[in-house]
Amino acid sequence: MKRFAAMLLLALGALLILTACATMGPPQPPSLVLPKPPSDLRAARKGNRVILTWTVPRVTTDRKTIRSEGPTRVCRGLEAKLTQCGVPVGEAAAQAIASAARSAKQKVAASYTDLLPEILLTENPSGHITYGVEVLNADGRGAGLSNQVQVPLIRTLPPPQDFAARVTGQGVVLTWTNEFLPADSTKTSSVRYLCRVYRRREGSKEKILAGEVAVRSERRLTLTDASIEWEETYEYWAEAVTAIAQEKQPGVKTEVQAGAPSEVQIEGDDTPEVRVFTDDVFPPAVPSGLQAVFSGPGQQPFIDLVWAPVADLDLDGYNVYRHEEGTAAVKVNGALVKTPAYRDMNVVSGKHYLYSVSAVDVRGNESARSDEAGEAVP
Repeated sequence: MKRFAAMLLLALGALLILTACATMGPPQPPSLVLPKPPSDLRAARKGNRVILTWTVPRVTTDRKTIRSEGPTRVCRGLEAKLTQCGVPVGEAAAQAIASAARSAKQKVAASYTDLLPEILLTENPSGHITYGVEVLNADGRGAGLSNQVQVPLIRTLPPPQDFAARVTGQGVVLTWTNEFLPADSTKTSSVRYLCRVYRRREGSKEKILAGEVAVRSERRLTLTDASIEWEETYEYWAEAVTAIAQEKQPGVKTEVQAGAPSEVQIEGDDTPEVRVFTDDVFPPAVPSGLQAVFSGPGQQPFIDLVWAPVADLDLDGYNVYRHEEGTAAVKVNGALVKTPAYRDMNVVSGKHYLYSVSAVDVRGNESARSDEAGEAVP
C-alpha cells in the first residue's frame, strides 16, 4: 500500500512538471517590419536644386534587421514643422543592399535631388521650405518622418557672365561680368553676395577654392590665382553665392554651407569651365640698385658689384654683363650667379667699364638687363 501511494505521488509530480513546462506566456504581436526613420537627413541647395542625403536604415522600429525595403517618400512644405508627408514631391528608389554590407554594419547613403518651382522662390531672406523623408517597407508602410531640415527660398543670382582665364607672370587672372545684382540689394543688410571661383587640375577630381570676391556694384570683376604650379593644365569655373545672416531660432535647423558663423550660404549654378595651360614664358623682375666699386691698391685690382635681390619665388640666379663705351655688352659669368653680388677680377688699368645684370628663373626665362653702373680702373 505504501509502495502504491509513493508511485502515485511520483506520477502526479511528473504531471505537474509537464504542465508547468507547457505553460505559454501572452501572445506577442507580429513585427510590422517598419524601417526606423532616418535621423541624419541633410540638405544642400545649389541654384534651384536641393540635394537631400540620408543614411538608409538597417533596422526596423522593433530592432529587427531589414531584409528588403520599399521606396522613400520625399516630403516638403512651407510650414516650419511637417506633421505628415501628405502628397510627396518625389520618391527615391529602394536601396539594393547586399547582406555582406548588412552584416558588416556598413552605412549606406541615399540621396534625392528636388527642383524648387520658380513660384516658391522669393526675395525675402527669411523665407524657408521644410523637408523630411519617410522610408517605406516592401508593403509600402512607414513609421513616420525623419528629422526635418529647412532650406532658404531666397532667389539666387545666375552664373557670372563672360567668365575667362588668362595666364600672366603673377598667376592665372580670372575675369567675369556682373550684370544681375538686384538693384535694391544694398538695402538689405542681412544679405550679401559674392562670387566664388574654383579650380581642379586636369585629370583630378579634387576641387580647390581659388578665391572669392565680394559682389557690390562693379560690373567687371577680376581675381588672380597666384597659388598655381607652372606647366600644368587647370580647369576653372565660378558661381555666385547668396549669404544670409541668420538669427538663431530654438528648435529650427537650417542647412548651412561653409561660410561665416551664423550665416547661411546658398551656391548658385556654375559657369561653363575654362581650361588654361600654365606655360611659364614670363621672366623674373628686372634687378635694381646696381652699384660698382673698384678696389686695387696693394693687391690685384677688381670691381665689386652689388644689387637688390629679386624676390621671384622661381628665381634661379643672375647673369652679369660688361662692356666698354661704344662696344657690345658681353656676359662675364659662366654659371648663374646665385647671390646678388659679383666680383670682376678681369679688369685692366686705364679702362672704364659699364655693368648690368639680369635675373633668370628655373625655366630659363631671363629678364631685361638692369640700369648700368660704371666704374674706372686707375
